[in-house]
Amino acid sequence: MATTKEYKDFILERLSLLDNIRCRPMMGEYLLYYNDTLFGGIYDERLLVKITESNKGYKMRQEIPYTNAKPMHFIDEIDNKEKIRDIIIDTCKDLASRKLEKK
Repeated sequence: MATTKEYKDFILERLSLLDNIRCRPMMGEYLLYYNDTLFGGIYDERLLVKITESNKGYKMRQEIPYTNAKPMHFIDEIDNKEKIRDIIIDTCKDLASRKLEKK
C-alpha cells in the first residue's frame, strides 16, 4: 500500500520543529532528509528512521520498510513532536559521523 499525500503532509507537519526537512517521492513512498542527510522515510503510512547507536535508546520497534530492505525503527509516538525532533537529530548526528569515518 503506497503512502497517501495526506499522510505525507500530516507527517511533515509533525516534523515542523525541524528546519531544513526535505521530502522526496520514491516509488509511492517518501524519503526524508534533514540538513541533506537521508535519515528515513514514510513507508506504507509509517514514519521510519535508520537504526543508529544513539536512537536505540528510544526503544522503538524495528520494522521492514519494503521487501528485502534493512530493518528501520518505527516512530509510533507520532503526536510527540519534541520526541520526533530529538530522534531525528540524534539519528542524523550518528549518520554524519559515519560519513566522516568513511572518508
